[in-house]
Amino acid sequence: MYRLNKVDMCRIAPFFDGWEETLLWSCLQGYMGNAWTDNIENPQSAQIITGDFCFFAGKPNIELVKNIPEGFPAKYILMIPENHAWSELIEHVYKDKSHKFMRYAIKKEPEVFDRDKLKAYIDRLPSGYSLRRIDEELYHKVLKEEWSKCFCCEFEKYESYAEYGLGFVAFHNNQIVSGASSYTVYDSGIEIEIDTREDYHRRGLALVCGAKLILECLDRNLYPSWDAANRESVALSEKLGYHFDKEYVTYSVTVR
Repeated sequence: MYRLNKVDMCRIAPFFDGWEETLLWSCLQGYMGNAWTDNIENPQSAQIITGDFCFFAGKPNIELVKNIPEGFPAKYILMIPENHAWSELIEHVYKDKSHKFMRYAIKKEPEVFDRDKLKAYIDRLPSGYSLRRIDEELYHKVLKEEWSKCFCCEFEKYESYAEYGLGFVAFHNNQIVSGASSYTVYDSGIEIEIDTREDYHRRGLALVCGAKLILECLDRNLYPSWDAANRESVALSEKLGYHFDKEYVTYSVTVR
């Protein structure tokens, strides 16, 4: 099993041809994430981990399935198999430590967004609330809260977030209560992370923050990619202009 350097990512890139998944592009393009293969000279199998997500492709390989890096920060890792053979191997290795569920891919359609509708959503921000771009102060603040830390957690330093990342948060009573930000980045866009503090759900705040982030991405010629963990996220994406693509198998594997 070999961990790949950035210059060697081209060796495994063909395994992921046709995957419309920006977290893979983030790693293959050298922005963030790590990759492994079974053989550096003649690879047959590949593994990519970006953030909490782990992808497998090629010939199923038990050593790669067992490979969860020491010090992996999250309690769970989300494993996404290329096919049923990889699924069977994940279930064999992790047995009662894994939970199979479906995630929902959203189509990538650069020309689909209605700017006027997005601006109208932003105007719905309730009285007493404000929107702020994530700056250095807010970068550190969002990392301190469990519900909001994924807005910036894949950027080790603020300087990296300032160079590549982008996000906005909603304030109420001088507290961050909702937000949308770049979970990861790649050459031509970002992967959106969006969430709202539990006691502020169902107030339309995620819609406002999402609309603000999407408009900012469009102004910068970046694509705001969206992938949904549940049907509620699919519904929110559709309000913002996206279209559902397909569901796909994912395994939540307990790390610690």
